[in-house]
Amino acid sequence: MKTPFKSIQQQLRLNRWVVLAVVIVSGMVCMATILLMYKVHRESLEHVFVVNGEGEVIPLVWVEQRKNMEVEALAHLEQFHQWFYGVDAGSYEHNMERALWLGNATVVEVYQQKKADGFYNRLLQYSLVQKVERIDTKINMGKESMNFQTRTILGIRRGSTTDTYELITTGRLIQVERNFPHNPHGLLITDFFENSLRKMETNESTEE
Repeated sequence: MKTPFKSIQQQLRLNRWVVLAVVIVSGMVCMATILLMYKVHRESLEHVFVVNGEGEVIPLVWVEQRKNMEVEALAHLEQFHQWFYGVDAGSYEHNMERALWLGNATVVEVYQQKKADGFYNRLLQYSLVQKVERIDTKINMGKESMNFQTRTILGIRRGSTTDTYELITTGRLIQVERNFPHNPHGLLITDFFENSLRKMETNESTEE
């Protein structure tokens, strides 16, 4: 004889199995989600994606990105030294304005000190031209910043005579937001310092 009590027992047993099945499935979904997130995280650490000119998404490994960053850092420093130390009456103010976008207050301090010492006035007064002949930079790539040392060969022309100088500068590069066209590489020079400046002998090679 079927009683209401037996029906209630069967219903409770069924509900218990349903709840147990839901818990097991939920646990499996959670585990699958965690594993998927871990896999995506690992892949994101190994790859970065760029879009080429044809709209295709191309993966780049971090090693390649690091190499690209070093190339950008060298280009950033070369452009800065060209603008900051290439001085002539016609373009130096415009070039100096562009150079100051590439560095922080330490670059401004060097500029202000040279200006206070009358460096630019002497160049302009005597119609001198300071030209950057060569730039060699060594970069130590770090996780958060990049230390650099740059050797710049400068030629100062006095009429038909040109004196050659070797300038050593050091500092650090940090990443900032790209700013087109002022700072396209998204790097900023900090801790900038002119370590040494010496006049090179006539027979001394600039290819050292």
